[in-house]
Amino acid sequence: MAFNQNFSQASNSSNQGDFPPRQMFQGNWKCSECGAEITELPFKPAEDRPVYCRDCHRNKRPKRFDRY
Repeated sequence: MAFNQNFSQASNSSNQGDFPPRQMFQGNWKCSECGAEITELPFKPAEDRPVYCRDCHRNKRPKRFDRY
C-alpha cells in the first residue's frame, strides 16, 4: 500500500520524479526555418547552430514508428 501512495504522489508532482525543474533561457531568437519569434528555450543556443520553433522542430524530427 505504501508503494501506491508514493507512486500517486510522484505522478502528481510537476517534477516527474527526482529531476529538478528545467532551467529556461530567455532571449530574442528567430526560427531558422519559418522566422517565428522565440523568446524562451530549455537550453542556451549556440551561436553557430540553427534554432527552430516548436512546430518546425516537430516537422524536422524523424517520424516515430507506430506503437501498438
